[in-house]
Amino acid sequence: MEPVIQIKDLSFRYENGVEAISKINLEVHKGETVVLIGANGAGKSTLLLLMRGILGDLDGRTMIAGKILDSKKKVEEIAAEVGLVFQNPDDQLFCPSVFDDVAFGPINMGLSREEVGDRVRMALAAVGLTGYERRVPHQLSDGEKKRVSLATIYAMKPRILLLDEPTSHLDPSARLDVVRLIEEFDGTRVIATHDFEFILKAATRVILMSRGEIKADGLPVEILTNETLLRENGMEMPLVVRYLMALQSGDHEALHEHEHEHIYHYHTQDGVSERRVIRHSHPHDHTDTKWPIHESGE
Repeated sequence: MEPVIQIKDLSFRYENGVEAISKINLEVHKGETVVLIGANGAGKSTLLLLMRGILGDLDGRTMIAGKILDSKKKVEEIAAEVGLVFQNPDDQLFCPSVFDDVAFGPINMGLSREEVGDRVRMALAAVGLTGYERRVPHQLSDGEKKRVSLATIYAMKPRILLLDEPTSHLDPSARLDVVRLIEEFDGTRVIATHDFEFILKAATRVILMSRGEIKADGLPVEILTNETLLRENGMEMPLVVRYLMALQSGDHEALHEHEHEHIYHYHTQDGVSERRVIRHSHPHDHTDTKWPIHESGE
């Protein structure tokens, strides 16, 4: 099957000389939900911007929906094929009304006024915001802004959806709404996120990035249960994964294992006192209902 996203030997440096992406090779096929994980600064957001063609001066090749992004014209041609939802909705919503924001893409596609109106109504209905047309975007809640951001992309009917931390800073109810909308999208999805519960629920592949490189690419359960791999790349095994593994193995002690910190002062040979923190975990009993308290003297 021909991939809808194909990246070969892609590298990218920012103007300050920092190499954000280094020799990446990646293929994404139709209908996949590929999740990018990694510590902050790993290159996830930059890779999404490159897939959308927003950043130039590339080394390597990026092909999206059958088009090589080697010119501004090609980048403009994929606008209706690929939609990018930014992490911060305020970076995406800039018009005086919700209608204007959602209509912006269809208008630039050259659609008629009637079809633009139809697209706006369809997109707002899809995200559960019918009747919000005249609302002012910056007066909406974070969850509503996220849904309007999705609507701006849905209105263009893309084949590929790129999302940068779509569930961040949302309360539980708004998060569930956004997760549902993403799952209902009928197309290919590439998502950068730290939301491990969402990953376990929706991802078909997980790609672990570190310092602009792909360190692992595989099934979610393979990546998220590999504690050595995660720690080597600045991450920790998600607590929900640790508990699920303990349940499956019947390890009762691990189910009651809590991670905590010991804070103490270390005196160096030259007499300087340094505040140090050790983070670790160990099993403990639950004869007392209080959480364990650990104290260290100087």
